[in-house]
Amino acid sequence: MDLGVALTLGTLCAVLLGLTLTSVSADLIMMGALVFIVISGVLPPEDALAGFANPGVITIATLYVVAAGLKETGAVQWIARILLGHPGSMYGAQMRMLAPTSALSAFMNNTAVVAMFIPAVQDWSQRLQIPTSKLLIPLSYAAILGGTCTLIGTSTNLVVDGMLQSWLGINLGLFELAWLGVPIAIVGGLYLIFVAHRLLPNRGGLKEELDQVRQYGVEVEVDASGPLVGKSVAEAGLRALAYGFLTEISRQGKLITAVDPERTLHGGDKLYFIGAPECASELRRIHGLNPASGNVSKLDIANHQRCLVEVVLGPEFPALGATIRDSRFRSRFNAVILSVSREGRRVAGKLGDIQLKVGDTLLLEASHEFADQYRFRRDFLLVSTLNDSTPPDFQKAPLALGILFVMVALSASGIFSILESAFLAAAAMILSRCITPSRARRSIDLPVLIVISASFALGNAMSATGAAKLIADAVLQFDGVSPWLALVVVYLVTAVFTEVITNNAAAILMFPIALAISDALQASPIPFAIGVMFAASASFITPLGYQTNLMVYGPGRYRFSDYFKVGVPLSLLVGMVAVSLIPVIWPFQG
Repeated sequence: MDLGVALTLGTLCAVLLGLTLTSVSADLIMMGALVFIVISGVLPPEDALAGFANPGVITIATLYVVAAGLKETGAVQWIARILLGHPGSMYGAQMRMLAPTSALSAFMNNTAVVAMFIPAVQDWSQRLQIPTSKLLIPLSYAAILGGTCTLIGTSTNLVVDGMLQSWLGINLGLFELAWLGVPIAIVGGLYLIFVAHRLLPNRGGLKEELDQVRQYGVEVEVDASGPLVGKSVAEAGLRALAYGFLTEISRQGKLITAVDPERTLHGGDKLYFIGAPECASELRRIHGLNPASGNVSKLDIANHQRCLVEVVLGPEFPALGATIRDSRFRSRFNAVILSVSREGRRVAGKLGDIQLKVGDTLLLEASHEFADQYRFRRDFLLVSTLNDSTPPDFQKAPLALGILFVMVALSASGIFSILESAFLAAAAMILSRCITPSRARRSIDLPVLIVISASFALGNAMSATGAAKLIADAVLQFDGVSPWLALVVVYLVTAVFTEVITNNAAAILMFPIALAISDALQASPIPFAIGVMFAASASFITPLGYQTNLMVYGPGRYRFSDYFKVGVPLSLLVGMVAVSLIPVIWPFQG
């Protein structure tokens, strides 16, 4: 073993230990590995930095903008409400949930899909009187399974495709993976419907913990020309939000309390919700609801430039003791007070009559610049912007979906590559104002891109130094190792890696090893690359292996053991289907 191989394998071990056993962020660990590889002379800088110019990485960055455009326009919520419907049983809820989630995740960012579906699933759980914990892990797993069906369904697919292009000049088609992804999604979906719910715990959601957070009262009005008129409270998705609940409806001066879920909504109805600060954000994302406060419409701020902000009043706030009506808050700060919380509880009474006191927490609608302008002013003790609180521009939802459809059509037809189609779609999202340039920039997840790009340095080092060949020879040292058995080994090792490190890093580290094994066996590299792709995406055993698993961890009140009980059988099932079909679809000799 020469020095280059030793340094590369030592760096690989250090990276695995760092990602598994420490709390240091993955991007810092991978960049540290890149720096060491360059300084130690294992790779020249141009080879170590090649990942930052990889087509797959650039495609992922571009698709972040496309996904953000779909999210900003509310396109995902719009589709979700059409497709999910109103099931009457748990089996019906699972079937209505799994198919749309998988289908949308094949073409959209699955993180955004899961984020938009979580409130609907929580609504079902309360209406059907079934625990939220029976539905949310299947939601995450369905998104993962759906992402394997197309080349743009998950970043892992794009990364491996980018490596195939860079190393071997091989391009995969947009729907080429569907030959394997669709059967896996069907088999996995049947398991989730008929088996998973028996293994999942019986726990309530986060609604039981609402009493422990800051509580506000938020009032909204049903748009007379909007899509909610004529629908029941349950059909509109208002029965059980993730962070609040509907307490009363004001209709033509009459108050309706103890609101029935079948109560029909009328145009002009004023709905009063009680809940956490995030309740206001949820209501902003429901098409057909407008803020009930007339002052909101008087703000000199465009809709897409607004967000929700929490402030705590300090002793030097100029209107202490005055009512909100007399405080001239909107003219002083160009922001509107939506609700007031005092000592963690909402302040009852008409909003305009509430007297402001030191320590009051106000929920505001303001510009994105509000926090920067007033963070260090003595008027407020604390200024905090609520994440993801900009109201969607629902009018542009059809346009955003049209852009996505054209992108898929251009790529699938072969007129443009996936990268070129993504470039055009991102540009169209910005030019059509589905998303602003500033929010497009903020939508790009830089730490994820750094992890992916820096991982290429280690992958390239393993190939250039012969470390990958050394590992491949160790795998093939036993007599009679067939290509299929080698594929099983590659799949298992990748599946283990993806549970303890990031899925993209697992794919990049295993790709050169898989390539070396295929070369030693004189077999086609495609089956092994596909095996790495699917194994790296099949993260079902821990909540840390995949972002959507982590997203449902809190709302479902899950434990690590819940993922293990449901995920191990699913991982084995998906693995058996994958290693059985891969040689049939992509033969070892060809």
